[in-house]
Amino acid sequence: MSLDKLVGRLAERGLKIPDEGRAARYLRHIGYYRLSPYTIPFQQNRSDHLLREGIVFDDVLDLYAFDRALRLLVIDALERVEVAVRAALTDHMSTTYDDPHWYMGAAHFRHRGKHEGLLRIVRETSEARLSGAPELTGTSSEAEHDEHELKGGELTSDDVAPIHRSALEHYLTTYGTPDLPPSWLMMETLTLGQLTSMYRNLDRRSDRTAVATSIGLTAPVLESWMQTYVRVRNICAHHGRLWNVGLGVYPAIPTSPAISWLRGTDALPERSRKRLYPVLVSLQAVLATVSPRSSWTRRLHELVSTRPPMNLAGMGIPANWADDDFWSRQIR
Repeated sequence: MSLDKLVGRLAERGLKIPDEGRAARYLRHIGYYRLSPYTIPFQQNRSDHLLREGIVFDDVLDLYAFDRALRLLVIDALERVEVAVRAALTDHMSTTYDDPHWYMGAAHFRHRGKHEGLLRIVRETSEARLSGAPELTGTSSEAEHDEHELKGGELTSDDVAPIHRSALEHYLTTYGTPDLPPSWLMMETLTLGQLTSMYRNLDRRSDRTAVATSIGLTAPVLESWMQTYVRVRNICAHHGRLWNVGLGVYPAIPTSPAISWLRGTDALPERSRKRLYPVLVSLQAVLATVSPRSSWTRRLHELVSTRPPMNLAGMGIPANWADDDFWSRQIR
């Protein structure tokens, strides 16, 4: 369907569109497929897709913009958690076993097949790095290069700061043994899902516990939360709908008093456990250890406190959520 027909389809379903040209521009750059699910909360029922009386295009656009802001906030927290887990895992294993290439040893892992798969991933990544174009790093930013080219100039040695090969490429072209990079380089080649799989495959409980303890969790809780974060991160990375989506996998509720968590008796109602809310709680629980001075909770509060009850219900956030000491001490 053309953009005009797509705008017409929304109008047929009861959406008030004061400026059809403006609506068409948004559909052109966002896409009907991506924007149309944000009309669902405004529908009278799912069968005919008709919207409630009085819903205008900006109501839908506002919900889309809120979800985008929420994704950016969540990915900010996920980045800190992911980096902390990578650092904790490589630091503990490398120092405990006095071996920067500890991951090459099958004895550290429960399932040999998964370990072989890990080595295959690292080896393929390394081979691809060697066979591809040089991966250069340096103090000149990519933006500076782009701006210079847009002005029609050619880069000269006077325009470019010293450029060096990436750390991975440097290792691969400098050292012959071992043929795979040390743990701290290897860790950066893994996706979050591969990192999670590697952690779960560690053979010794003491190793899993040490890694989890360093970020304020127990091993079973970290394993559960990481699995959830893989799903959430994929949604954020692909700019998907987050605020009311069914994740299919949710963070385990910790029972250890040593783990930062909600304190109120009714702070996490049963209806909220299969929503986004416990994911937000879990992220702040880790941030309390790895980034205790973060303003993340205040930014979350600023974003959520202005939203209508429909949004809070979709995320599973109780109306008085900010009163719980878990949140309030961070908001203050």
